[in-house]
This record gives sequence, structure tokens and C-alpha cells, in this order.
Amino acid sequence: MTRRTRAWALMLLVVLLGGVLSACGGSDDSSTVKIGVADASETYWNVFTQKASDEGIDVELVNFTDYNQPNPALAEGELDLNEFQHLLYLATYNAKNNQNLVPIGATAVYPLPLYSTKHQSLAGIPAGGTVVVPNDPTNLARALLVLEQAKLITLKTPGSAFSTVADIDTGASKVKVVAVDAAQTAANLDSVDAAIVNNNYATAAKLTQDQIIASDDPDSAAAKPYINAFVARDADKNNPTYLKLAALYHDSDVVKAVKESLGNDGVLKTNSATDLQQTTKDLQAQVSKNGG
Repeated sequence: MTRRTRAWALMLLVVLLGGVLSACGGSDDSSTVKIGVADASETYWNVFTQKASDEGIDVELVNFTDYNQPNPALAEGELDLNEFQHLLYLATYNAKNNQNLVPIGATAVYPLPLYSTKHQSLAGIPAGGTVVVPNDPTNLARALLVLEQAKLITLKTPGSAFSTVADIDTGASKVKVVAVDAAQTAANLDSVDAAIVNNNYATAAKLTQDQIIASDDPDSAAAKPYINAFVARDADKNNPTYLKLAALYHDSDVVKAVKESLGNDGVLKTNSATDLQQTTKDLQAQVSKNGG
């Protein structure tokens, strides 16, 4: 073999070795489970990811401030799982986008509270006052039910999971309802009489229990559509690693951290994946029937 031939052979060997090493490095990255969340700064996720690491699972949290983003990111393969939504929100997304994302593990149901920084009770809200609610369809409908139960509004037809602002009988209602992006409900609180604020946004805004003047009952049968869950693509619903992560949410240390971060109002749920998936299918059918 000539000197020139040996040089070319050595260069080829270096290139091949580099490719092997790159492939090895890539396998480590591909083993990371990416989970889309809306509250990555909460300390309970630190406990969760550490517990996952102890089980040999590397978790990367991807935070979203817009509820409209985590499901498309999951559907398009940018995430492996997400955990930010309840079953009705998921069913609505699937119906409107012809998708089949599925819940694989329940987390909890949280009450949907009405907060006020101006009034200490419902009685303090004046006639003609303004209440802000989330504008995404599922949280909007649930918010209207809270306001109806609080006798702040009257709906033209019996309230349901599909009620809209158009269903409000404004002449018979005590307050005016303004729908805004869910992430902006807490920010609007000081300029209105009250606001419905989702749990994670309320926590981020450091709203307190003393500022809650009404809420729904998270432990009632009617709350089942609002069970929050880990969600995966249908093809991954039996992935053992993903199922292990969903179950890990109920580890005693994680539960303790969740309650410290999010409060004790949430009701933890352990519905089976099969039950969650059937409930989502039933809700999806109702969404489609109602024009979703």
C-alpha cells in the first residue's frame, strides 16, 4: 500500500468512526421523553423529573403559555406526551382537527374558581359589573356554568359543556361577561369585578384561596369531563415508558409536591386508561354532534 493510499484509508476510518460516535450520541438524545406542559416552573415537576430519572427515564419539559400549541406539537411529533388539559378540551381538539390523541393516565380534577381582588363575596359584585372568563370553548362553557350556579348570569337554555356567550340572557343576568385568552384572565383581574382563572394561571399569578368567591365541585360526577390527563398519540398509547410516567404522577412524593404547588383543592383521579379513552370518545361524539 502506497503512502497516499494509506492516508486515504486513515481518513476514511476517521470518518466512519465519527459517524458511529455521532450515532451513539444521537441515541441518548432520542431516549429523552419530551412532555409539553403549561406550568414547567412549578416545583412539583422537579420532583417528577427526578423520580423519572431514578427510574432511568430522562424527561424534558417543554413549556407552553398558549393552550392552542401543545396538542398540535404532540400530533406533529415534536412532543412525546403532554399534560395540561382535561378530557373535554382534548375531545374538542380531536373533533375539530380530525386527530386521535388519547389520554393514557389521569392526574386530577381541579375546581374552576371565580376570583376577585375587589369583592370578598358574590354579594359584593354590583349589577352591571364585569366578569372575565377564558375564551377557549371548553373552559368557557365550564366558566359559564360556574357563573350560572353563582346566580351571576342566566342562560337561555339549560347550561351544558357546550354553552357559549351567545347563550347568556343578558337582560336577566346580573353581570356582563367578557371572554379573553385563558392566559390573560388573571392579568385582567384588577380591572374587572371578578375573573374565572384556570388553576395553573392562578398559581403563576399568585392568587390566593382568600380571593376565591365561587367555584364548581371537582368531585362531582359532572366533573368527569374535566379530569386532567397525560396524553399521547394513539400509536403510543401502550408505550410502557409513557405509561410508567403517567403512573409516576401518583407517587407519594410527587403528590405531596403537587399539593404544595397547586393547593389541596384538586381531587386526584386514578381512572384507567381504558375508561379515560372511552370517555374522550363519547365526548368527542358529542362535540361533533354539536357542530365541533
